[in-house]
Amino acid sequence: MPSNNLSPTGITQLSCASPYLGTKAFALRFTSTPRGARLARRLVAVRLDEWGVPYGTGPHETVVVVASELATNAVRHGHVPGRDFHLSLRVTDEPPVARIEVSDTRAERVPPRPGKLPGPGPGPELADGGRGLLLVEGLADRWGWCPRPGAPGKTVWAECALAPQGPPASTSAWRSL
Repeated sequence: MPSNNLSPTGITQLSCASPYLGTKAFALRFTSTPRGARLARRLVAVRLDEWGVPYGTGPHETVVVVASELATNAVRHGHVPGRDFHLSLRVTDEPPVARIEVSDTRAERVPPRPGKLPGPGPGPELADGGRGLLLVEGLADRWGWCPRPGAPGKTVWAECALAPQGPPASTSAWRSL
């Protein structure tokens, strides 16, 4: 696995085929800032395109939106001063699935379990936000969270099928929220 340990920022990047046949992987730490979340979204989009999931397709847009929401939640709800968040993206060929994992260092703030999210109504819990995981639940095929292995915090993950299942997924619904 190539890494950039001599980087002045101390960021390690993984971008290579994994030992698992037909799997591509990318992992990077980002600053827990809105700029870090934007950069994570952009790099996921670029990497997917390089791996054959082209811009403008339903699977590409779905994975990018899900990655963006998970990164944004890590910044907004999982931020600990001086600590970064970690994003990893793995794409398998058989079956064609993208798995996004975002880890932060805030262990005491955990999301509800899948299927236990509040509805999209105008309740107080959604007044200023709270729609990110609703988008993840609506767009991803599976999602969940677990304690971060070997470190404080949690990892929120989502899996999205990459094979088109009927018409391309539309992200216009999330824009209206």
